[in-house]
Amino acid sequence: MSGVNEIRSAFLNYFAKNGHEIVPSSPLVPRNDPTLMFTNAGMVQFKNVFTGLEKRPYQRATTSQKCVRAGGKHNDLDNVGYTARHHTFFEMLGNFSFGDYFKDRAIELAWNLITKDYGLAKDRLLVTVYSEDDEAFGLWKRIAGLPESKIIRIPTSDNFWQMGDTGPCGPCSEIFYDHGDHIPGGPPGSPDEDGDRFIEIWNLVFMQFEQITPGNRVPLPRPSIDTGMGLERVAAVLQGKHDNYDIDLFVALIRTIADLTGADPQGPMKASLRVIADHLRAASFLIADGVLPSNEGRGYVLRRIMRRAMRHGQLLGAREPLMWRLVPVLVREMGEAYPELQRARSLIEETLRLEETRFRKTLDRGLAILDDKSVSLKQGDMFDGETAFTLYDTYGFPLDLTQDALRNRGISVDIASFTDAMEKQKAKARASWSGSGEAATETVWFGLREKLGATEFLGYETESAEGAVTALVKDGKEVDRLKAGDTGAIVLNQTPFYAESGGQLGDTGVLTGDGVTFRVNDTQKRAGDLFVHLGTVEKGELKQGAALALDVDHGRRSAIRANHSATHLLHEALRQVLGDHIAQKGSMVAPDRLRFDFVHQKPITADELRRVEDIANNVVLENDEVTTRLMAVDDAREAGARALFGEKYGDEVRVVSMGKLSRESGGNALGWSVELCGGTHVRRTGDIGLISVTGESAVSSGVRRIEALTGNQARHHANETIGLAKSAAAELRTTIDDMPARIVALMEERKKLERELSDAKKKIAMGGGGAANGVSLGTDIRTIGDIKFLGRAVQGIEMKDLKSLADDGKKQIGSGVVAIINVGEDGKAGVVVGVTPDLTTRYSAVDLVKVASEALGGKGGGGRPDMAQAGGPDGAKADAALKAIEAAIGA
Repeated sequence: MSGVNEIRSAFLNYFAKNGHEIVPSSPLVPRNDPTLMFTNAGMVQFKNVFTGLEKRPYQRATTSQKCVRAGGKHNDLDNVGYTARHHTFFEMLGNFSFGDYFKDRAIELAWNLITKDYGLAKDRLLVTVYSEDDEAFGLWKRIAGLPESKIIRIPTSDNFWQMGDTGPCGPCSEIFYDHGDHIPGGPPGSPDEDGDRFIEIWNLVFMQFEQITPGNRVPLPRPSIDTGMGLERVAAVLQGKHDNYDIDLFVALIRTIADLTGADPQGPMKASLRVIADHLRAASFLIADGVLPSNEGRGYVLRRIMRRAMRHGQLLGAREPLMWRLVPVLVREMGEAYPELQRARSLIEETLRLEETRFRKTLDRGLAILDDKSVSLKQGDMFDGETAFTLYDTYGFPLDLTQDALRNRGISVDIASFTDAMEKQKAKARASWSGSGEAATETVWFGLREKLGATEFLGYETESAEGAVTALVKDGKEVDRLKAGDTGAIVLNQTPFYAESGGQLGDTGVLTGDGVTFRVNDTQKRAGDLFVHLGTVEKGELKQGAALALDVDHGRRSAIRANHSATHLLHEALRQVLGDHIAQKGSMVAPDRLRFDFVHQKPITADELRRVEDIANNVVLENDEVTTRLMAVDDAREAGARALFGEKYGDEVRVVSMGKLSRESGGNALGWSVELCGGTHVRRTGDIGLISVTGESAVSSGVRRIEALTGNQARHHANETIGLAKSAAAELRTTIDDMPARIVALMEERKKLERELSDAKKKIAMGGGGAANGVSLGTDIRTIGDIKFLGRAVQGIEMKDLKSLADDGKKQIGSGVVAIINVGEDGKAGVVVGVTPDLTTRYSAVDLVKVASEALGGKGGGGRPDMAQAGGPDGAKADAALKAIEAAIGA
C-alpha cells in the first residue's frame, strides 16, 4: 500500500468500516460559502452541517476532498515548484463527526490508522495540543502511549481553530512525522520549527465551543470533529520520500513532461517540471468543475495558473503547446477516483491547447518588451510598475508572470506604481461611459460593474449555491436594503441563475437567508456580464452583504435544458432534410416550448417535418453524453460548429456537441450536432425525453419558424391529441384507423349537398317575385326603351353564384341587361351586372354596377364590360339600386 490511489482508498475504507459515510469530494467552486474563491479544506462542504443549518442522514463522514489554494489569502502560487510541499492543488483526507464521537474516539481512530493500517513507526511520531487542552494531552498519553516529551503544548492560534470571528471553534491536535536528524529543523514550538525535519501530516480539530462575541465563548451542545490529512504529504512519508514531488503520482507526470521536452527531472530545470505537474492538476480539476479562463475572478486565477505553467514549458524548450498532451496521463492516474476528469477530458484538452496557443504569442511579445525594459537592471533593483501594467493591459502579460520572469535575476516589481496605473485606466474607462448608449440610460449598472467586477456563473455545474449580496437596486438607484413587499434587483458575487441570452430565458427561483426570502422572477445581464436577479422581497428585510442560499427552480431549468438541447438537434435535422442552406435566424427557449427561425424559401411539407422529427428523436434515443469544449472561434467554425444568429462571440467559445458520430447521418469530427452556445444543456440526449414538432409557419420572406415541445409537454400534447382523435372517432361512429376514410366520405357527401343546395337556391331566386324580410325580390323582365332589363334582389346566394345567375339571366333574355343583388344576413349587399355581347358597345357592366353600388352606400366596383360586381353596406336599398340601374339604361 504505497501508491497514492491505494493510500486514498485505504483511508476511506478504514473510516467506512468504522461507521463513516464515504462522501464524494465537493466541487472546487464552493456552493455553500460565498466568502471562498475555491474549496480549500475538507470541511467546507460540511460548513452548514456543523452550524446546524443543514441536516444529513449520517453523523459520521469521510472524504478525499480536492482543494485549491491559489487566490485570495490562501495563495501558495509563488512557492509552488520551489519547495517540497507547496501545491496549488492538493487532496485533503478527512473524517468528520457531527455531534457523534469526540476527542477520545477521534484520537483512537487516527492513531490506529497511521500506526497499524499505514504502519508508521511510533517513535517517528509526535503530536501537538493547544496549551490549555489538558483533556487532549491526557488522551494522547493514554490512547497512543506517547511520552509527555512527544506531546507538545502550543499556546498560539496555530492550535486553536476558528471558522470566523464568531461561530464554531475549538482546540486542535497536529500529528507530525520526524524525517530524521539528517534533515535540518526542530520540533514544533521550537526556534527551528520552520525546518523540514518535522512535517505535519494530520490535523484533528475538536469543535468544542461557539464564539458568541469576542471574549464570549460557550460550549457547544454537540461537540464535533473535523480532521484533515494532506494526501501528498502522507504519501511521501509512506513512500519513504521527503519531497512531495517524489511520490508516484508526480513522478509519472514529471517523467512524461521530461520525455516530451528532453529536460532532466533532477537537472537545473527541476522546478519548471514541478510547476507544470502541479499546475496541470489544478487547471484540469478547475476546468472539470466549470471554471474557464477569463480576465475576472476564478477564471483569472485559472488563467494565471495555466500561463505560469505554460511559461515554464517554454523555459524547458517546448516548441508546441505542451499541457494538453499531459491530460491523458493525469486521467490515467486520477480518473478512477475522480470520474469528472474522464467526463471533461475533451473540454480540458481543448481549453489547455487553446490557451497555450494564444499565450505563446502573448509570451513572445511580453518577454521581448520585458528584456528590453529590464536590460539595465541588476539584482536588488525594482522594475517599473507602469511598464508592468502596460505589459498586462496591452499585451495580456499577467503581473505574476512579470514577477516570475524577473525572480531569478533578483529583481522585484514596483507594485505601488502598477496599482496607480491600473486606477488611472479605470478612471479613463469611467469617463468613456458617460453619455454613450446604454450607459446613459442605465448608468447604475456600469458603475456597479466597475466596482464589483463580473458575476461568477456557477450554473453549468449546479442549480443551488450560496452567494453574498454585493448590490441592491430599486427604481434604477442603488439602495442599501429592500423591505418586505419591495420589488427590485439583486447582484451577487456568484450565482447559479442563468441570465437571459442566446434565446434562452433567464432563470427563476428563490433566494433565502436569515429571516428573508426573495422571489426571483427573472435573471438578466446588465453591463455585459453583471447578472441581475429581478424579483420581490416576500419576507424580511434584505441588506447588502447578506449571505443567501440560492436555489434555481429545478423543474423549470430542467425543462429549459431539454428544450435548448432539442433546438440544437432540430437545427441539425432540418439541415439534413432540407439542405445545407439552413441557418438559424433567431430562437426562443422557454420551459414549456421552443421555437426557432431559419432561412428557407418555401413551406415544409408534412413528410419533411416527419423526417426531421424522426431524425432528432433517433439522436435522443441514443442517450449519448452531451459534451462541452472551449475553442478558438475560428477553430470551432472550421471544425463545423454552427453559430446562432445575432450572438456575439469572443475569441474563445463554448462548443456544445451531442449525438454519436455517424458518417451516414452527416456528423463531423466533434459530433453529430455541434454548435457555439453559452446556454445550459442536458447531460445526455436521453434527458430530453421526446421531441414533438407542433407547428411550422412563415415569419417573413424567406424565413420560416418551427415550434416544438419536449419531455412531459410533448407527452401531454400527444395524449391530448389522441384524446381528441378518440372523441372525433366516436362522434363519427368509426375507429381512429378508419377515421381518415370516413372524413373523406363525409366531405364528398357535404360537397354534393352544397352543390344541390346552391342549385336549389338559384332556381328559387330566379323563379318569381314576392318579398322577404321587407326586401323586394325584384320584377319580371321589362323593356326600357329598346333594351330588355332583368333585375332581381335575392337572399342566401354566394357571390360566386350571383355571376352564374347573371349568366342564366342573359340566356333568358337573349339581348339586354341583367342585375342581381344579394342581401346577406348582416344587411350588406353584393351586386352583379351582366350585359349581353351585342350591347357592350352601348352599355358597360362596370359603369352600371358602380351606379348600383352608390345606391347601396358603397363606392366603385369592377370587372369587364360584359360582367362586373360590387357591393354596399345598405342592403335595404336593393330596390333603389335596381331602379338606379334602370335610370342609367334609359338615360
